[in-house]
Amino acid sequence: DHAHDPAHPHMQPHAPLIDRRRVLQAGGAGLGALFLAACSSGGSSRLTVPSTLGGPTTTRPATTPTNPVSSLAALPGFDAFAATVKAFRDGDHWLVESDGMPAHSMMVGIRSWQQQVPVPQSYKGTNAWRIPATPVLADKPVSARTGLFRGAIALAVNGVPIFNALNNRGEDAYLVGELDQWGGHAGRADDYHYHVAPLHLQGAVGPNRPIAYALDGFAIYGSTEPDGSPLLPLDDLNGHTGRDGVYHYHGTSTYPYINGGLRGVVTVSDQVEPQPVTPPFRPAGEPLRGATITGFESGGSGNYRLEYRLNGQTARVDYAVTSTTVRFVFTDVTGATRTETYTRR
Repeated sequence: DHAHDPAHPHMQPHAPLIDRRRVLQAGGAGLGALFLAACSSGGSSRLTVPSTLGGPTTTRPATTPTNPVSSLAALPGFDAFAATVKAFRDGDHWLVESDGMPAHSMMVGIRSWQQQVPVPQSYKGTNAWRIPATPVLADKPVSARTGLFRGAIALAVNGVPIFNALNNRGEDAYLVGELDQWGGHAGRADDYHYHVAPLHLQGAVGPNRPIAYALDGFAIYGSTEPDGSPLLPLDDLNGHTGRDGVYHYHGTSTYPYINGGLRGVVTVSDQVEPQPVTPPFRPAGEPLRGATITGFESGGSGNYRLEYRLNGQTARVDYAVTSTTVRFVFTDVTGATRTETYTRR
């Protein structure tokens, strides 16, 4: 069964996820076994999960909303990452551009690995993230337990997308070891994204500014209220109406970790529409049983190295990324190498 703790205990903003996993696993076996989600965005699903919603639909505004909603005059939080993230207003939406690569390390600690690696993405121009500038409460929220099977449901203020907490087998991706110490991994398109709340960002932006925004436009704060006071009770979507009368979500250290769905008006199929497309450029990776990722380095100029341990021995993947190609050099535990080069669209 999918236990939802109404108390929502939360971790310290900088506490690495990998330290909490062992504690949560002891009491979280089988968490989320009845629900489906896929690690995909646009054309980037590791597994294609059929939509159960019968085609695109648009949620309607609540006719008599219980909570007043005011327009966002700006997008607080993104300015802390202005060197790599650009947010600007375009009509009824904010557009957010980034390459999806965070400043922190990635992939270290993953012990259930599909052999995908983080590659910069082109979330720019017509492929930028779109966030409603004036979010509106819907008369029928969309739950991440029964929908939103593909694509992102939120965007962190460092430009990294956030996906449903459940994997395509209905398991909590964090508890089964698919995530790194920051709560992320690389998906089918070698696109890095989080599956849990990036609570570490609260240290960068402060408690009074969001760490992310749901794709319905409502802000996601960290483990305290925006005024720094203790977290108030949350609804099933990990949100509530703040003291300012405006609805917002929170990140927590228990399921659903981030927004557990979308309380605002959105258009959905089996994902929020529209959102950036991340087409795969190489065949899907296969699970590498017994491997644990132990290191990740960025050498600059698009060069990266990922190291892992398998059967007590070290192996690695070196790769170089340009705007049009990705060149891999795979070194296995015996020291043997192979080279593969792919063209990016």
